Amino acid sequence: MSDQIKFIVDNLNKEPFRKNYNLITFDSLEPMQLLQVLNDVLAEIDPKQVVDIREEMPEQTAKRMLSLLGILKYKPPGNATDMSTFRQGLVIGSKPVIYPVLHWLLQRTNELKKRAYLARFLIKLEVPSEFLQDETVADTNKQYEELMEAFKTLHKECEQLKTSGFSTAEIRRDISAMEEEKDQLIKRVERLKKRVETVQNHQRMLKIARQLRVEKEREEFLAQQKQEQKNQLFHAVQRLQRVQNQLKSMRHAAADAKPESLMKRLEEEIKFNSYMVTEKFPKELESKKKELHFLQKVISEPAMGHSDLLELESKINEVNTQINQLIEKKMMRNEPIEGKLSLYKQQASIISRKKEAKAEELQEAKEKLANLEREVSVKTNQTREFDGTEVLKGDEFKRYVSKLRSKSTVFKQKHQIIAEFKAEFGLLQRTEELLKQRHENIQHQLQTIEEKKGISGYSYTQEELERVSALKTEVDEMKGRTLDNMSEMVKKLNSLVSEKKSALAPVIKELRQLRQKCQELTQECDEKKSQYDSCAAGLESNRSKLEQEVRGLREECLQEESRYHYTNCMIKNLEIQLRRATDEMKAYVSSDQQEKRKAIRQVILEQYTKNIAEQENLGKKLREKQKAVRESHGPNMKQAKMWRDFEQLMECKKQCFLKQQSQTPMGQVIQEGGEDRLVL
Repeated sequence: MSDQIKFIVDNLNKEPFRKNYNLITFDSLEPMQLLQVLNDVLAEIDPKQVVDIREEMPEQTAKRMLSLLGILKYKPPGNATDMSTFRQGLVIGSKPVIYPVLHWLLQRTNELKKRAYLARFLIKLEVPSEFLQDETVADTNKQYEELMEAFKTLHKECEQLKTSGFSTAEIRRDISAMEEEKDQLIKRVERLKKRVETVQNHQRMLKIARQLRVEKEREEFLAQQKQEQKNQLFHAVQRLQRVQNQLKSMRHAAADAKPESLMKRLEEEIKFNSYMVTEKFPKELESKKKELHFLQKVISEPAMGHSDLLELESKINEVNTQINQLIEKKMMRNEPIEGKLSLYKQQASIISRKKEAKAEELQEAKEKLANLEREVSVKTNQTREFDGTEVLKGDEFKRYVSKLRSKSTVFKQKHQIIAEFKAEFGLLQRTEELLKQRHENIQHQLQTIEEKKGISGYSYTQEELERVSALKTEVDEMKGRTLDNMSEMVKKLNSLVSEKKSALAPVIKELRQLRQKCQELTQECDEKKSQYDSCAAGLESNRSKLEQEVRGLREECLQEESRYHYTNCMIKNLEIQLRRATDEMKAYVSSDQQEKRKAIRQVILEQYTKNIAEQENLGKKLREKQKAVRESHGPNMKQAKMWRDFEQLMECKKQCFLKQQSQTPMGQVIQEGGEDRLVL
């Protein structure tokens, strides 16, 4: 209930109501004021409901509100008996009845505005069958129904056009502008042709102009290529500086580092990279794929209106309530094994979230570090170019320090003021809580006293009875007045109906003639509309064909450009390889020994000979080791056998000693000269 009141108060404080309520003031509103608030909300939905309730009878207000709520399809909770209580509560201005109505209306104001607007034109007027026997009345009723059906179709088309996003006026404007430009270009080309034909050697001049245009395009292309190469050179220089900085930092780190610390650092980096590759990046990739699939699904669906969005929101709320109910049922079961598993699952999810957060923080820190290093390199380059930096010195530095001190004192003062405000706010909160507790205690004491006396709920019922009795007296007085007024109104209405019938007879005759003219005009309008639709469809098809041709030509142009760039790159690579091959052949064939040494074949040959010599030395050392092992194999085997025998002997002594301790003494053990003898 508190969430409902909070939602109502928040929406009433917004546009277009601007009530400036809070929870206490709204809850303390009287029934008449609450009914006025409900009437203001209904007036926002339907402007016909703008009425001051004090100047209207309670029965009329209740009837008017009930009819509008019925049009808006509001379903009060409960059955038929609850419907009577709902009507009575609406007349009285009861909070349990009006709060749900306000909550329902403020949740879907835009949708209800649309429904109220349509209800003005789509709710049929019930005409008695006696009046329908008259031809004029029957014709007007039939025309009324036809107009209602036409309104339905027009409204549907209007909604479809609003959601489609196309406008025929813009398309017509674009087509007319394109046709005008086309005509202007054709006229300009014809004028230029006539002007050129009078000049001598115009064919030769046209050829030279064509060549000039080609050379200008080539010049622009070469300038663009030059700019691209400059950019590539600049990026290469930056990359070289970055690599040099990395090399310096690695050398500096390797100078003081130990192999153990380096291994630890490498292991940490390997763990971090493996975590990023095996766990984080696949999860992010799956989430991005899901988002892409969802977005493609949304794009493929037709455009949605506000009513569709409200339906989806209501479905989402229903599903969320079902999920909450299932969670509550699961919590009510209180199974110990599932509770332990849920604890472990929560701990695992918390640890995984912490791990992901730390990994993201580490990644962000690395990116920040790289950006800072890049900025430092740029700043150092700028200082080298400008030969100096702006560093505060002397008096300027002292002024800067004095400014910082003054700002720090101001900051401390402001911080102290904020702390005082916070302390005062805490005291006010505490006093509010104490007052609320005291109010609850007084209410509880009053209830306990009433229960002791046997009259529980006496105060509440007494207030309600007084209010109901006062309302009943007012209603009785109003009924007496309304009966007299109604009898007078019936007489007046009967006289007005008879006057209107006599006045409408000539108008109905004129209406029949106008109806025939209207039918003829509608036929002409339909014919013109069909002609316009056929013309527009032809222009649209021509435009789509031209767009397809332009797209195809652009794609061919792009393919040819990419093929041209690819062939240029391949030619440059082949030229570099050919240059390397010619240099190698020159170095290999030349008589100069130094150039031969520079050749790749010579370098590879020297490397292989060096490797062969190293392997031969290793083979000699291994053969010597094998010889030494063969010579010492026999004595070593004997020594190993002696050790095994000695081990068996010691084991046997151990078992004899254990048996001696476990059995009764059968003899005497004598130790002499480091030997043990058993004497029986």
